[in-house]
Amino acid sequence: MVESSLNLRHLRAFYEVGAIGKLSHAAEAIHLSGPAVTQAIAKLEQLAKQKLFFRRPSGMFLTDAGKLFHNRTKRALAFIETGARRAYSERQPKTPVNDKSFYQRITSTQLRALIAIERYGSYSRAAREIGTSQPSLHRSARDLERASGLELFIKTPRGIELSNSAYVLARYSRLAFSELRQGLHELLAMGGTDTSSIIIGTLPLAKSMILPTAINNITRENPKLTIKVIDGPYLDLLKALRHGELDLIIGALRNPAPYEDVLEEKLFDEDLSVVARKDHPLAKSKQISPKELLKFPWVVPRPGTPTRNHFDKLIAKSNDIGNVQIVESSSLIFIRGLLLGSDRLTLLSRHQIQSEIIQDVFCCLNITLKDTERPIGLTTRRDWQPTSIQKSIINLLKAAV
Repeated sequence: MVESSLNLRHLRAFYEVGAIGKLSHAAEAIHLSGPAVTQAIAKLEQLAKQKLFFRRPSGMFLTDAGKLFHNRTKRALAFIETGARRAYSERQPKTPVNDKSFYQRITSTQLRALIAIERYGSYSRAAREIGTSQPSLHRSARDLERASGLELFIKTPRGIELSNSAYVLARYSRLAFSELRQGLHELLAMGGTDTSSIIIGTLPLAKSMILPTAINNITRENPKLTIKVIDGPYLDLLKALRHGELDLIIGALRNPAPYEDVLEEKLFDEDLSVVARKDHPLAKSKQISPKELLKFPWVVPRPGTPTRNHFDKLIAKSNDIGNVQIVESSSLIFIRGLLLGSDRLTLLSRHQIQSEIIQDVFCCLNITLKDTERPIGLTTRRDWQPTSIQKSIINLLKAAV
């Protein structure tokens, strides 16, 4: 994990030397000795397996690899600073704060402890999950709290809860670590050791055809590429994206995007169809009314999803709405099993069941649904800077469309 391999003090030293060009001036700016800065840069170069500077009598100048990583480091440190400042704005009560520069003294160990406690809810489990002792993790957490002057950890009967300030700081810390992780992958790739990874959140439509096509194509060119595909409810995926735990989401767009820091890019529009097994009683009907559809049970996503909204509109005018039997699920595997074993209906796009249509397993009923067009595309963080390999998979996703 990049959280444990990169030291924030070393990164600050690297950043200042890259920005100033003089080791002695950089050391003075961050209150470290010259040998300490030299050692910090040496450790970073060893980790990256790349020279980050050209050493000249006139100063130190960034190599191409150094420029690339300097940009990532600048962004990561900016995330930590922003997180610290916003954590202060969330403090309760709004008491005066004497020192707002504590972010300059934060350590990666402290932030790693903060993220683990937020995720696991107790010191013992957090320590176990990240491979450290409970006393060590507790000490790091309390050191962070003392350094900030903020209440971060609240003990409750259910375990440890984070204050609003702590949640804000944890979110920006994740974004910082994500930035550094991308930078480290880029450096190692430049040195011939490609450890690139892509983490993609998927909503139902993308999993059937578009994403598999893009993944097959990119892994032919990059066999060592690690790809993680995570599915789940939209709000869970969106939170993970905004916290730097996902690189992108592919699926139905919300239009407009729910947050200002989220960017949506439409790939295509898709209509919904009423889907059933091939020998469903309505399969050969040439004209079907909405009232006839409501005589059969349905499987639809939970309320609040675009598809469920269309279903609710479809049945809204019926007097029999209370008698419609509904199972809620977005799992295609589960939906497939339900449809094959019953007269149940569902709303899906043709893309999602293309293989089942070809295999003569499912059919789309002969009814036209009005206003079911929905945009399908990519959701990313607005300030996200993809690596070259991440840009490649985005291009391949567009090509798969």
